[in-house]
Amino acid sequence: MSEPAGVIHDIGYQRYTGPRLSRGAVFGALYLHGLRTVFGFGRSAKAKIFPWLVVGIVTVVAAGAAAVRSQIGEVVMTYAQFADNMSWLVIFFVAVAAPELVSRDLRSGVLPLYFSRPLPRSDYPLAKLLALVTALWLLLGGPQLVMFLGAAFTTKDGMRGVWNELLDLLPGLLYAGLWAVVFASIGLLVASLTGKRAFAAGGIVAVFLMTTPIVGVLSIMPSRAVNELAFLASPSTLVQGVGVWSLGDLLITDDAAEAAGSLIGDFGPVYALAAVLLVAACVTLLLARYRKVATR
Repeated sequence: MSEPAGVIHDIGYQRYTGPRLSRGAVFGALYLHGLRTVFGFGRSAKAKIFPWLVVGIVTVVAAGAAAVRSQIGEVVMTYAQFADNMSWLVIFFVAVAAPELVSRDLRSGVLPLYFSRPLPRSDYPLAKLLALVTALWLLLGGPQLVMFLGAAFTTKDGMRGVWNELLDLLPGLLYAGLWAVVFASIGLLVASLTGKRAFAAGGIVAVFLMTTPIVGVLSIMPSRAVNELAFLASPSTLVQGVGVWSLGDLLITDDAAEAAGSLIGDFGPVYALAAVLLVAACVTLLLARYRKVATR
């Protein structure tokens, strides 16, 4: 007796006939989703509290500086100094944002779904990194624009004063970009090592804050060369060292110029090279980390 032949039932599934987007479109979607995630868009109201609290604080500080300048006619802090003064907030912002970008995906196990598509393994971490860099740059650069507008509308030198103010703003925005790149590279690398957001946040804070005492110890050593290279021991002071070397008077006041210059001596190029190598190492390790994750 022959067995009944199998029957294929048509339950309505159809082939996809729509447009197939490119690799760039996938990368862009990951980037935009990451940027929205950092600021809590598309998430619960609770997830929006901290990022927008930080945005509010830095904006109020910038508006206050602009208001005081308009009243007394003197610069309270330069654009580059604003980035330095807000760096402690950036540390905690990164500690919250970086785990949201990568640790959640590690913990929930959705990475195989990402890599089941024609998505190169390097695109996922690079898109997340670019999103975090953009968010940090906006966090530091946006308030600088508030300061610029306040100065532009109150200048007594007309368009010449606005132009001079713009020339001061541009280095400040570049300096904010340096903060963003260094902090995002380190923060995302640390966050990618664990799927637990609390551990990732604690690790990020530890990297930035626990290296600061090392700078203090090296700064009081009897060797002058060690004193001038002490800022290399912490990411925050490393960025400040690059700023002192590259921006000069835009970052330090006239009264403190001689003291600030002696902090790094003639080692400015060393600080710049160290910053480049640090970012390159973090990005390389981040890519290596996701090559390993993707093959599990």
